[in-house]
Amino acid sequence: MNTKTAKVAIIGAGLAGMYAAYLLERSGVKDYVVLEARDAVGGRIASIEGFDLGPAWFWPGYQRRMDALVSELGLARFAQFETGVMMMERSRDERPFMAPGYVNSPTAMRLEGGMGALVDALHRRVESGRIVTGQAVRRLRCGADAVEVECDGGAMSWRVDHVLLALPPRLAVQSIEFLPALPQALTAEWGATDTWMAPHAKYLAVYDCPFWRDMGLSGEARSAAGPLAEIHDAALPGGRAALFGFFGVPAGVRKRVPDEEMRLLCRAQMARLFGPAAAAPQAEYIKDWALEPFTTTAADLEGAGQHALAPAAAPATGAWRGRVTGIASEWSPQFPGYLAGAIEAATLGTGAI
Repeated sequence: MNTKTAKVAIIGAGLAGMYAAYLLERSGVKDYVVLEARDAVGGRIASIEGFDLGPAWFWPGYQRRMDALVSELGLARFAQFETGVMMMERSRDERPFMAPGYVNSPTAMRLEGGMGALVDALHRRVESGRIVTGQAVRRLRCGADAVEVECDGGAMSWRVDHVLLALPPRLAVQSIEFLPALPQALTAEWGATDTWMAPHAKYLAVYDCPFWRDMGLSGEARSAAGPLAEIHDAALPGGRAALFGFFGVPAGVRKRVPDEEMRLLCRAQMARLFGPAAAAPQAEYIKDWALEPFTTTAADLEGAGQHALAPAAAPATGAWRGRVTGIASEWSPQFPGYLAGAIEAATLGTGAI
């Protein structure tokens, strides 16, 4: 086995992991490694042609640190479009109807280029050689003077002083073997923490223009008929238009429905709510996070995937005390599950090193 050394190992190259690397670089700590199981960075952030298939919004009005980072990186932002009325449907047997639109307060903001632009900007500012993709960590072994990090297949390992877990708490305890075991109460707490977005899926329909706006519609909809339960305008400023929706169909049911059949049902729903033009998107995408093995566990499919209360981020006693810290969004005290939570948790975790 090829064993390398570093001061810090960051497990996961989503927003939390990339921001942690950025903070370490900025503080003068160059001796770190980021180990990412996927073949690319980003984690639960997934953008295609500037549209988000993962998280899309942040709220500068109260997520100050996230707002400051966006400004620091020079990223362009724009407000979520919410002008006009929203569409509602109670069942397939009733015609959809209009209702007063919902307006976020404070304003929900999006990034030009999608949230992928945020990860890309961080990626450009850290040493690329410190990021190793395609390396799923399977075992952490805590010794007297170092932690040994073993990757999938046993071909690579690292000896480090500290491990930052930039992956969901539940995924960490279910996919990584800790030797010796973490304190039992902490393992139970991490295992009981829902992974944000894990049971959810999004449908995106791309059009050449936001025709619904000309009809006085905000692009927002709520539906009890499905398959999409909640729909929003996803148009880009000065560019292509889109609508996206969150599926209301449980993950277990989605798995049994062929992809093309699900797309057909989504197009039919868009047409019911926004007219015939909505039935013919230029492109359409489905991102089912329940199918992502580096995000979701079997236990996540039984939960709601909501913003849960943050568990303890590190062991207070035992061999692992001072050796491992959770920095994924779920560990954020103020914004667990949100993008801003990844920023907060990574800030707290790197500050403890």
